[in-house]
Amino acid sequence: MDLQELAGLVTARRAAVGRPIVVGISGYGGSGKSTLARELVEALPDAVRMRGDDFLDPVRVHERSADWDGVERDRLATEVLRPFREGVPGEFRRFDWDLGRFRDPEPVPRADVLVVDLIGLFHPETLPLLDLTVWCEVDLDTAVQRGMLRDRRAGHDHDRVWTDVWAANERDFESAFGPREVADVRFPTG
Repeated sequence: MDLQELAGLVTARRAAVGRPIVVGISGYGGSGKSTLARELVEALPDAVRMRGDDFLDPVRVHERSADWDGVERDRLATEVLRPFREGVPGEFRRFDWDLGRFRDPEPVPRADVLVVDLIGLFHPETLPLLDLTVWCEVDLDTAVQRGMLRDRRAGHDHDRVWTDVWAANERDFESAFGPREVADVRFPTG
């Protein structure tokens, strides 16, 4: 599958559902989720992206957990996914990583398609709120190497967190929830 085929699938799903839809893009850290989300939004006529990084707890995301506990799925579901799908106004707060605090509330965007890219997204808490799920298909070792390189280029040395915490969290999450298996689409990013 390529980007145009994926965009066609999203368009068809939107038409079939008859209301704005949420496309969830997940995969390992470093798998290319954000890149795919940006490209998909550009390929669709009325789509917006919600950055998953805005829904990470800045402390817990750096800790070991079997279910990616640092992903604030409840906040994402309550503040964004439910209001968007129901077509009702809502507000959410992005986390500002540079300032280390939440920004002022802003309205949930309105569009035909909301694309959300986030680690640990295909979890029982959020999966029912996603109309189409896309897994970024790349092996974990490659994703970890990409993530470490990206962080180094941005001036961050998170190598130990990548290898000791995040890769282990990915393996545990995969074992518990099978995100790759529940995805509607496995999109090659490797």
